[in-house]
Amino acid sequence: MTIPTVISVSGGRQYDVTVGRGLLSQGDVLTDALGPAVNKVLIVHPPTLGARATALREALSGSYQVLLAEVPDAEAGKRIEVAAFCWQVLGQADFTRSDAIIGLGGGAVTDLAGFVAASWLRGVRLVQIPTSVLGMVDASVGGKTGINTNEGKNLVGAFYAPHAVICDLDLLETLPRNELLAGFAEIVKYGFIADSEILDILETDVDVATDYTSAEFRRLIELSIGIKARVVSDDFTEQGQREILNYGHTLGHAIEHAERYQWRHGAAISIGMVFAAELSRMTQNLSDETVERHRRILESLTLPTEYPAGRWETLLATMKRDKKARGSMLRFVVLSDVGAPSTLNVPDTSVLFAAYQEVAS
Repeated sequence: MTIPTVISVSGGRQYDVTVGRGLLSQGDVLTDALGPAVNKVLIVHPPTLGARATALREALSGSYQVLLAEVPDAEAGKRIEVAAFCWQVLGQADFTRSDAIIGLGGGAVTDLAGFVAASWLRGVRLVQIPTSVLGMVDASVGGKTGINTNEGKNLVGAFYAPHAVICDLDLLETLPRNELLAGFAEIVKYGFIADSEILDILETDVDVATDYTSAEFRRLIELSIGIKARVVSDDFTEQGQREILNYGHTLGHAIEHAERYQWRHGAAISIGMVFAAELSRMTQNLSDETVERHRRILESLTLPTEYPAGRWETLLATMKRDKKARGSMLRFVVLSDVGAPSTLNVPDTSVLFAAYQEVAS
């Protein structure tokens, strides 16, 4: 095991995100996160991680009564019916406020586990163990939890900080390559809104940067988590600065909804960022080079940068229901330069249509 990096997050409650390799093989890392007062633990996991969840249960069984809750993978698991199944398990096992939930999986699983933990008895202890790039740099950090509805993504949820997040990079060993690369969309987002070092690392050698065993990869993970930690510590409930983390997400979430959540989150956000860059060029004088830099980096990660022209009206209708909207006013995160984000209220959708033409295929 390499020496772990510990990144502290405040807002809601203070907790640590631990990043390293071989963390789960060191039993004290997880038991320290759970704490001595916990009696029962529910591990929420997708089918693909059944063996990993079973091994984790066996490792913890000497200290806790451990139950498993297998849930559908990806966005299919972020439904009220799945949350209700988890509540049923908790109720039948008599979970109290002194017990805990572990979210073991990608971003959708940690979103679900967080929502279940926030809502059961109005809050029980939560430890997140993300197993994807997206989960590590985004979903498991910051306390946003939620489920989807027929009307849109993450419209039902709560701000609920975990008690600890454990990012064991060795868990990425079996992650499919396309899933790993999709998670890099969020890393690219951090580069454009906050830290150009991220973009420089990706442009220097994308193959090395996306090799989960490399020092560059770990550096990107830690930089991304550090950025999110700083932002959410200052604005836990998204009253101001935290909105910048939604760069590319307004259109991206609409695309996910249009695709019935069959697309990977990172693929949709990739298109959303290019759209936001084009909108920024039209409204904030973002340079042509920075806009093209979006396309160049995202395409080097084999992520899409275009979407069909005929889908605009459907996407616009969904964006109007987005949780970031204020009444009838659509809001977007835009850039005037790398590391210089702001929010833009858009009363006239004609500029949005014009920006969409630049990503339409």
